[in-house]
Amino acid sequence: MTTKSIRASSRKDAHIDLALDPETNSEGKNSFDRMSFRHCALPELDIATIDLTTSFCSRHLSAPMMIGAMTGGTARAEAINRALATVAQEKKIAFAVGSQRAALENGQSAAYLRDLAPDIPIIGNLGGIQLAQSTGLDLAKAAIDDLQADAIAIHLNPLQEAVQPEGESDWRGVRDAIANLVRTDTAPVIVKEVGAGISVQVAKELFDCGVMAVDVAGFGGTNWARIEAARRRYDTNLFIPFLDWGIPTLECLLSMRGSFPDQHIIASGGVRHGLDAMRAFWLGAETISLAGPLLAQLLRHNKTPSPDSLSGLVDQLQRQMALTLFLTGAPDLAAFRRKEALIDNKLI
Repeated sequence: MTTKSIRASSRKDAHIDLALDPETNSEGKNSFDRMSFRHCALPELDIATIDLTTSFCSRHLSAPMMIGAMTGGTARAEAINRALATVAQEKKIAFAVGSQRAALENGQSAAYLRDLAPDIPIIGNLGGIQLAQSTGLDLAKAAIDDLQADAIAIHLNPLQEAVQPEGESDWRGVRDAIANLVRTDTAPVIVKEVGAGISVQVAKELFDCGVMAVDVAGFGGTNWARIEAARRRYDTNLFIPFLDWGIPTLECLLSMRGSFPDQHIIASGGVRHGLDAMRAFWLGAETISLAGPLLAQLLRHNKTPSPDSLSGLVDQLQRQMALTLFLTGAPDLAAFRRKEALIDNKLI
């Protein structure tokens, strides 16, 4: 293992602990609280028959839900990902892995995840900066092949990289690299932010490149600027004005609503419970991704990942999603999209 790889692995483990630290949470009110639905006092439904089923990457899902990218490349990350894959397979929801770069550079395979989760969508992960480098396409293909991935997510994290002590600052060529990856037709390409949001203009550029989906990953959830600032030993004052920089997830979805009716939007960033998930779905997201709350539950009782504990939370989230439909009188997802919703107490 090279010195660079050792440093990357150490950073990945530090990220896990810092992501669980309340001090690194985003400040300010969650934007999802601005949204509500018309209550239906006469639903004429049996809540047990509410249908949340959908599909993603041509695979059946029990609900429009994905375990979002968290970690990778270390022994601790492997234990976490084993637990995540096990629960995703059990609950028939999608699963996105964390960045695969460190593992691939260390010669480590994550093929065991496909063995654990043969029936669900598994999404690979590589940074946009890494994709734009001379070996980027080969690295992306290796990431896809290793997982037998249904798609690969290319993450955009300019704010995180700017604050990260070891971060990359040259973002030239990332858009062209994404377009080149799409043209290889190796696997569908998803592009995601990591917590600062994606604007309509950037989403348009990405869809014009031919990507299959855009994950807005808005401000309000795990705050990577604060996590990286906590790792810095100097110049921390430089980044204080930017620690809560970004587009809140609700604002991302509101601005995109109607702009991309035929495109797949994924919502993540600050989704706390099933009601938030259905708020995002109503606004146009076809899949809702959660990471921070699931990681906290997985490691809630001790440092050893607890699949049973996480499985219980996923059950709760799906029951909350079903309850949202029940209380609006919607038997399924299509009917739910036709129900009335309000932002700041005004119909939208």
